[in-house]
Amino acid sequence: MKHVPHLRSGQVAERAGVNLQTLRYYERRGLIAEPARSPGGHRAYPPETVTLVTVIKAAQRLGFTLDEVAGLIDTGRRRHRTPDLRARAQAKIAEVDARIADLTTIRSALTAVVNAGCDSLTNCTCPDCPFPLAGLAEGRTYEEK
Repeated sequence: MKHVPHLRSGQVAERAGVNLQTLRYYERRGLIAEPARSPGGHRAYPPETVTLVTVIKAAQRLGFTLDEVAGLIDTGRRRHRTPDLRARAQAKIAEVDARIADLTTIRSALTAVVNAGCDSLTNCTCPDCPFPLAGLAEGRTYEEK
């Protein structure tokens, strides 16, 4: 039987590009298994932990929450194929599209504010302020401006 070298916490964190607190947090959340302990009491992670932590970080960069990542990892641990990843990725695409639409609207509004020369949120002196917050705060609608 071949001895597989284990990695200490610092080695896993460095190779995966995370800090020790992240590694411990993933352990507490159940995203990575609690490691064995060396005779000296140090955490002894199997080398594949580096890959798992790297996958978790990649999934987060794609917009998945840690709860969503945990669900996907759990599905994978059952070792049978499910449409779960595909369905979740499609749902994430819909969320991203909605965020892009929101950000596009925000960008357009901010561009209008900049182009109009607005100088105040509450007492803007530009002639045609596209950002009528003062009027809204007073109960007036945009059309009443």
